[in-house]
Amino acid sequence: MSTQELVYFIDLGGTLVFAISGWLAASKKQMDPFGASVIAFITAVGGGTLRDLLIGSQPVGWMVDQNYLLMIALGIGLGYLFKHYLEKLRKTMFLFDSIGIGLFTILGIEKTLSFGLTPVIAVMMGTVSAVFGGVLRDTLANEVPLIFREEIYATACLTGGILFLILGYFNVNVDVKIILTVCYIIGLRIISVRNKWSLPAIK
Repeated sequence: MSTQELVYFIDLGGTLVFAISGWLAASKKQMDPFGASVIAFITAVGGGTLRDLLIGSQPVGWMVDQNYLLMIALGIGLGYLFKHYLEKLRKTMFLFDSIGIGLFTILGIEKTLSFGLTPVIAVMMGTVSAVFGGVLRDTLANEVPLIFREEIYATACLTGGILFLILGYFNVNVDVKIILTVCYIIGLRIISVRNKWSLPAIK
């Protein structure tokens, strides 16, 4: 499998898990199926859409490839069918969200670099890809977005993006580089929440 194909499947995987995350967030607010589907869609493609617009990739990815819409539909279907089961798992949405930001951080970096932009911009766009869909999800669900709370969230994406570039500098195998970065981001999120690590609030 080529690097381009791997990045593509990462994008589809991130779209799926974020769609599930959006559906679960909407179900907690007891939205109707249409409203929940809108939240799932926005959560899945919001970050990638903003990234593509900023780096000049138009039309944006989901408009030219129906596989993204299929992944969103699958995520909605899984959320609908297994809603009651998933709601019993207190950390399910947290896990899906953590997986999503890990996958989308890498995707955003790779796509930005492919447009000839600098590594610094690539890390920024990777973070935008990862967190902006969640910002829209939480805002529409009338919640304070995670990125604006004390939790380690965007910081995990930023430091994970830097790790990804450092591994690339040392010519680490692409598959290994992706696995290590995703595991780092997910691990940092889980450990920080369990240990209640947070950035200091402005007082």
